[in-house]
Amino acid sequence: MVDEKIIEAFHMMWDNFPGSVRLIHKNRTVLAVNEIARQNGFEVGVMCIKIGSPEIHRGCKANVALSTKKAQIGKLGEDRIRYWIPVTGYDDIYIHFSIDTKTVQL
Repeated sequence: MVDEKIIEAFHMMWDNFPGSVRLIHKNRTVLAVNEIARQNGFEVGVMCIKIGSPEIHRGCKANVALSTKKAQIGKLGEDRIRYWIPVTGYDDIYIHFSIDTKTVQL
């Protein structure tokens, strides 16, 4: 479904990120997850929209990120910032992650 080089690059860049990160196809199939996402129950091959409660998917900006080819940002509640980042050269996949501003330590 996707070039294995993209999966490898995803893991090189995101496996040590201190939050849950997913590589997702435009049809919402999860293509890769980093270690924290795996620990949080995310699995490759699962539709991202089937994970968690429906209300957490309100405000999803995946379609905007893919159509504009520009990263999108949004908030989920008071303490979470969400990102959708299109992958350059691949019009149908994007990176999705969120950061919990309460737990981030600077």
